[in-house]
Parts: sequence; structure tokens; C-alpha cells
Amino acid sequence: MANVFSLEGKTALVTGAGQGIGQAMAVAFAEAGADLILVGPSAMEETEQKIVELGKSVKSYVVDLLKVEEIPASISKIVSENTIDIVLNNAGIIRREPAVDHSLENWQSVVDINLSAVFLVSQQVAKQMLERGSGKIINIASLLAFQGGITVPGYAASKHGVAGITKAFANEWASKGVQINAIAPGYISTANTAALRADEERSAAILDRIPAGRWGQPSDLTGAAIFLASSAADYVNGHVLVVDGGWMAR
Repeated sequence: MANVFSLEGKTALVTGAGQGIGQAMAVAFAEAGADLILVGPSAMEETEQKIVELGKSVKSYVVDLLKVEEIPASISKIVSENTIDIVLNNAGIIRREPAVDHSLENWQSVVDINLSAVFLVSQQVAKQMLERGSGKIINIASLLAFQGGITVPGYAASKHGVAGITKAFANEWASKGVQINAIAPGYISTANTAALRADEERSAAILDRIPAGRWGQPSDLTGAAIFLASSAADYVNGHVLVVDGGWMAR
């Protein structure tokens, strides 16, 4: 049974792999047997080293996903140089500002990298996957794919959009052997949540609602990612898997 979760012989592309959730996912894929392609706005030496220590190969490509007009050509080049079996669309940002004052710049940058980049990266890699008749695409959504949040209208809108395009892609590609799903993390201890964790009152209110009684760690998400990337999930399509310590159950 363990073999259905193996990623031996597979190559996984992970965006935003330099730290946090992206780094944890990339290393977990390597532990499960995959070789890695890392995509990020700058060098990702620490992640590379962790993968090399596991005996797997790794390639890194510096791509600024905020420059959405450059994504098709950049990702097309990566696809032309590699056979990609798995994609994890993890790269993302958050901008906190009250909705009434939320700047167009903040709105646009969040939507560009959190949603448009997911669409464009998936589109380019899917061309190869569809031709081959197999592949796995995993998008990182959020609890704010279901809720509105506070002072993060761009982030909430973008993550609702991630859930939507996950389902839209699945409707078109599931019959062609390509599975597209998403993971919706709960409150995870990363750079994106540093401001919340630093606010004692807000952090206490968040913890009070989490049945697990703690903030999540990036490692809490890796099992779900390996499942969705593996043959164990061959009949899972268009699903948004919540990993939140029970937040949505409250």
C-alpha cells in the first residue's frame, strides 16, 4: 500500500520554494522520492541543499511571478527543458489594509501572484501533461477561500479565485488524466502570519477557535500534498482539502 504514496521517478515543480510552506513541500516531495524544480524570485540555496542531502536532483529557476506578462515565456522554457509530473502552486503574498483604504497597488499585486500566476503556470505545464495524459496540479488556497477575513480583501478574493479555477481546470482536464486539487491551510506559522502572531489579542482569539489548540506548522501540510501528488489521489479531482486543526468545524 505504501507504494501508492511514492513519488519515485517523478519530477515536481514548486513555486515559492525558498521558505515556509513551499520549502517544506519541496523537501517532503524529495523525501517521497521526487526530483525537484524550484521556481522563485531569488536563489533558493537552503532548499536546494536540503534536497541534495536527500539524494535527489534539483534545478532552480529565478522567475518573478509578480511580472505576470513574463510568466508564459518563462514557464514554457522550463517545460521545454523538463518533464514535469507534479506542480505545486504555492507562491503567494498578503497585504493587510482596511478595505475602504485598500490601494489598487496592493490589490493588484496580491491578485497577480496569488491567482493570475496560478492560472498561467498551470496553463503552461498542463500543455505537456495533457499531451502525455497524466499529471498532478496542486494549488495552495486558504481558509479565506471560504471566508472573508479582516483587512485582506485582495487576499480573500484571490483565494476564492484559486478554489474556483481549481474546479474549472478539473472540469476540463480530469477526463484527460490530469488531476487538479487544492489545499486550504489554516493558520500556519509562516512569514505571512507573523503580524497576526505578534498581535497578542488577535493571536489569542485565533487559537481559541482552533480545536487543535495550536498554530499549524508547514510540516502539517506535507502529508496532504504527498497524497494529492501521488497515485493514491488518481480519482480525486477539483477538491479543496482543508488542513486547519479543525477551524472550519467551529
